[in-house]
Amino acid sequence: MMMEEETTIMAAISTLRPSQLSDLSYSIFSLSFHHRRRLCHLLSSPCLFFLTLHRLHTLSLPQKTLLIARHLLFSLHHLTRHFQPPPLRLPNPSTAINQRDLDAVLLLLFLCEAYHDNPQALERPHDEWRLVLTSICSNTTLKITGITGIFDGAALIPYIEMVTRCKRLVGIMGCDGKEGKEVAASPAAVVALPAVEVRGGGIECVICKEEMREGRDVCKFPCQHLFHWMCILPWVKKRNTCPCCRFQLPSDDIFGEIQRLWGILVKASGKSVDDEWT
Repeated sequence: MMMEEETTIMAAISTLRPSQLSDLSYSIFSLSFHHRRRLCHLLSSPCLFFLTLHRLHTLSLPQKTLLIARHLLFSLHHLTRHFQPPPLRLPNPSTAINQRDLDAVLLLLFLCEAYHDNPQALERPHDEWRLVLTSICSNTTLKITGITGIFDGAALIPYIEMVTRCKRLVGIMGCDGKEGKEVAASPAAVVALPAVEVRGGGIECVICKEEMREGRDVCKFPCQHLFHWMCILPWVKKRNTCPCCRFQLPSDDIFGEIQRLWGILVKASGKSVDDEWT
C-alpha cells in the first residue's frame, strides 16, 4: 500500500506532459544509477566503507538529520523542476553536497533500508556489515536502477520511495518546517527577478500603498505581482513570500526549501498544502 506522500508525488507527476515525464524519468534513472554505482564502490572498498561507517557513528542525531535533509532537498529539486518557472530553477547553494557527505548519506539510507527489510541482517558484528550489505546490494541493484534491457521508467518508484522515507525521517525529528517560520529569499532568486516598465499607471504597490508611476521600472514576481524595488528589497531580506498572494521564492534555508518544494508537488497533485502538513 502506497504512503500518502507517494500518492502525492505520483499524482503530481501524472500532470506532466509526455515529453516532461520522459525527461524526468531519464534524469532520475541517470541519477539513481550514479548513486547506486557509488554505493557499490563504497561497499567494495573495505577502507572507504569503514571510514564512512565510522563517520556516521561520530555524527549526532541532528547532524544525521541535516545530512538526510540536504539529500531530500537535492532530490526534490529534481522532482519539481518541471513545475517551476525557469527563473526559479537556478542552482541553489543549499542543495550542494560533496562526495564525502554523499557517501555518508547513501550508506545511512541503505542501512535504514536494510534494517527495515531485514532487521536480523544488522545484528551481526560491525566488521561483517560490509559483506552483508554487499549481498543485499547485489540482489537489488538491477531492480532499483531499472537495468532490464529496456528502460521503462521503473526507476521512478524506488526514487519516490526514497524521497518519502527521507521526508518522514526529517519530519520525525521535527525539522520539516511545518510551523511556517519566515525565511529570507535566496539572493540568487532576488537577483533573477525581472525589472519591468509600468504601463498605463493606476497600479498600487501594496507595501507602501503608493501608485506606481507610468514608465518607472518596478520588480515583477513570478506570480505577476509588481512592487517598487525600494519596497520589495527590504521585504525579501526577511521573508521569501509575495506580499499579495504568499507565492514563495527560493530560499537558502534547507528546511524552508523542503517545505516550499513539497508545497509545489502538493499543489500540482491537486491536494491542499494545509492537509499535507497536518
